[in-house]
Amino acid sequence: MPMRNLTSLLALAALVVVFSSCGRSEPAAWTVAVQRVASPAGPNSSEPQIVDSGRGRILSWVERAGAMSHLKFSERAASGWSPAVTAASGNDWFLSYADVPSVMRLSDGTLVAQWLQQLDPITEAYNLRLSYSKDNGKTWAPSFMPHNDGTKTQHGFASLVEMPGNTLGVLWLDGRNSPFDFDKPDTGTMTLRYAAYDSSFKQSPDTEIDHKVCECCPTTAVATSDGLLTAFRDRTDDEVRDIAVSRLESGKWTNASPVAADNWKLDFCPVNGPMLAARGRDVVATWFTVKNDLGQAYAAFSNDAGRTWGMPIRLDDGGSLGRTDVEMLDDGSAVASWVEYAEGRSDFKIRRIESSGAKSAPVAVAPVTGGQASGYPRIARVGNELIFAWTDSAIDASGALQLQTAVGQLP
Repeated sequence: MPMRNLTSLLALAALVVVFSSCGRSEPAAWTVAVQRVASPAGPNSSEPQIVDSGRGRILSWVERAGAMSHLKFSERAASGWSPAVTAASGNDWFLSYADVPSVMRLSDGTLVAQWLQQLDPITEAYNLRLSYSKDNGKTWAPSFMPHNDGTKTQHGFASLVEMPGNTLGVLWLDGRNSPFDFDKPDTGTMTLRYAAYDSSFKQSPDTEIDHKVCECCPTTAVATSDGLLTAFRDRTDDEVRDIAVSRLESGKWTNASPVAADNWKLDFCPVNGPMLAARGRDVVATWFTVKNDLGQAYAAFSNDAGRTWGMPIRLDDGGSLGRTDVEMLDDGSAVASWVEYAEGRSDFKIRRIESSGAKSAPVAVAPVTGGQASGYPRIARVGNELIFAWTDSAIDASGALQLQTAVGQLP
């Protein structure tokens, strides 16, 4: 063969390899060494949530002692977990592994807490209650509600997010329209609603974001450089329950638009909501769906504050229970978490993902042994440290739940 023909063939072969590689998502050389650290939570603790505190991250949870429930929190700093502080207590709380209380800190230092007050255990009616502290949790204002409809229905699955000027946005699932009335065809639905508070906690009138959403899937909301963005599990008239987003633009919420067309049809709520993370106009969403009778976890990126989304990226390798979470990194990539379910075993896992679809090999954080009550594992980031929180069965013979924590350094 003439040398120039051989050279041409070699060049063509190289191009084939290059273009073939462009269509694949090769595992990136990325890993995190997970190290367990002593949890700040006491016995019989569960329902973890981690939110940005402006100074680090706040981990909150619920501890139960007899009929009493206590919402507690701790802040993660360079020195470790701070001593636990109690934000609220009560003997009339509604408790759920998916609909969890939380504590957040606004930029001016104000702490805000939210939890659920049970009204009727038979119908699972409850109210969403809020409180705030101006002295770092030493004292708390009398609790109040963002909804004033007065109905004995569900009000929960709240997302709290800080807005410009130390103002607070609150989103929640609202059941005021859930009782069905034959004379009113638009009744019998769970709605998604929103209210805002100024720096003195004066509330604006609450408004409806979406008239028909899935009944009991957690919500999520983030502040982008283009304004507030929320994600939730929507519900169509023919029972398609895919993940959708809405944006607050010029004081009004946009119509819901899908993150991905999973076309998952089912006649009940899967109790599995999405999660969002944002940096400027870059956003990443994670969620759970079922395809071909197999639970799967996915992520997708947006570079325009949630107006459009890239192709879904599969997170799990063999099957998933969902319960996802996500944190963005400085380079625009993200760390996503999910509960892998394969061969009868559940594991809390993470991996790094990129908007191109590239993803690292999975990293196992911990086995999940608490069953359904183990709830949603959480991840967060403080500087170069990843924080993990999840609920597990206690080591002793009591069978009680125990909040666990771990950390890992980003490569």
